[in-house]
Amino acid sequence: MLQFLGSRQKQTAGVSRRAVLQTGALGLCGLAGTQSSVRAETSTELPGFGRAKRCLVLYIYGAWSQLDTFDPKPEAPEDIRGEFGTIESCLPGIRVCEHLPQSSRILDRCTLVRSMAHPWNIHSASYTLTGNPDTEKIEGRQRNPDQWPYLGGVVDYLSSRGDFGPQQRGVPVNVMLPWRQSLFARPNKRSGTFGGFLGTAHDPLWTEFQGEAPLGDPFRAITPEGRFRFGAGDAPAVSLEALNRRRSLLSQFEQRSAALEKSAAVRSYSQQRERAIDFLAATEVREALDLEKEPLSLREDYGMTLFGQACLSARRLLEADVKFVTVVWDEFGQTDESWDTHYDHHPRMKDFLLPAFDDSFSTLMLDLERRGLLDETLVLCLSEHGRTPQFYGGGEGRLPGRGHWSRAYSQLFAGAGVPRGQVLGASDATAADVAERPINPKDVLCTAYHLLGIDSRQELLHSPGRPVPLVAGGSVIPELL
Repeated sequence: MLQFLGSRQKQTAGVSRRAVLQTGALGLCGLAGTQSSVRAETSTELPGFGRAKRCLVLYIYGAWSQLDTFDPKPEAPEDIRGEFGTIESCLPGIRVCEHLPQSSRILDRCTLVRSMAHPWNIHSASYTLTGNPDTEKIEGRQRNPDQWPYLGGVVDYLSSRGDFGPQQRGVPVNVMLPWRQSLFARPNKRSGTFGGFLGTAHDPLWTEFQGEAPLGDPFRAITPEGRFRFGAGDAPAVSLEALNRRRSLLSQFEQRSAALEKSAAVRSYSQQRERAIDFLAATEVREALDLEKEPLSLREDYGMTLFGQACLSARRLLEADVKFVTVVWDEFGQTDESWDTHYDHHPRMKDFLLPAFDDSFSTLMLDLERRGLLDETLVLCLSEHGRTPQFYGGGEGRLPGRGHWSRAYSQLFAGAGVPRGQVLGASDATAADVAERPINPKDVLCTAYHLLGIDSRQELLHSPGRPVPLVAGGSVIPELL
């Protein structure tokens, strides 16, 4: 349940406490693209295969402007460069937006890519996060049967097959914060982070947020009492004996209804049910969301925002042996909110978006490093595109904004052997097109799979028995190994 305490706003997110507790009574039933210049090689023969023991995705949905973050163009005309100044980063000769002072000091832990590009000038989250070449047709249809599985869903699926060795029972593989993608956006239609044709059993385990948002939007601010919870996070303790009795009763029921097992949907339900029971029996992961165990000063360093506290919770989940964690800076409210700055671009970036990201990302990187997690954790800071070099719009009480732009944009990578202090690729004088070393999101997916110990050339079986490549095209980016 997402509940802003002290307000009238109350909405449902994820699996409710009641739904999970009903387990004992049968509850819970219920290849187009810009190609990299590097030819594909046998993934397992390249360095770094399996170097990443875990993965953290920070997904900046919307998405951010390359010109107003990590690829500013101070020599460009004013109507392109905008009103923000630039500052030197810790990397010689590399300048970033003046409103990213803390991030500028930790770029020596990262590889900054300034040459991302692809042909889909839409909110192509499904293309960015799954590699689906039909993204234009199904981007706004979360449960379309032709949706491909999210990177985290594939890791979850392969884990369920035992590809990564024995998994600790009750510890989910694929977790997302702060809630199911697009849950509080209007319209609720965004895709890319779901199980796709692998089924709902390989959706992320989503958290819920309970707390107060004094400025209306929790990505702007929350109070220290705000908490993330799993669906059963506030459920009373249930003994292992009681859970085993519930599992036995459910198994007896299903043995009498064997025909149901022919249904893919019911098979997915069965997997979800088993995971829910295991999760109720374990406490380590739920306790990882108890932010009261962290010093208030560290929480404040991350930023008392939904994204900041989600990043801190993500670090705690990684420490609890969750293999794949995603934090989404999601839309909240109407479309064009958050990073989708079609209007009022400068005030939104200056007063809210850039400072909040700067606090969270810089603190997260230093925290992961300090705790010895960075060397084995792959960190991907992604968005689906950049923003137009030119401003447009304005009037009627709104200031100009930047539109969608996928021909050149920036992303950040770190951890798991990713080179430190590297700037890869370049855009032209106005950040309109790639001038050097174009990189496609499929290349990023191939590289992430490689570092996680997965050969991206393998195929998955799409119903009805149709093989689908894990990534249709793309190749591992050797400069990130």
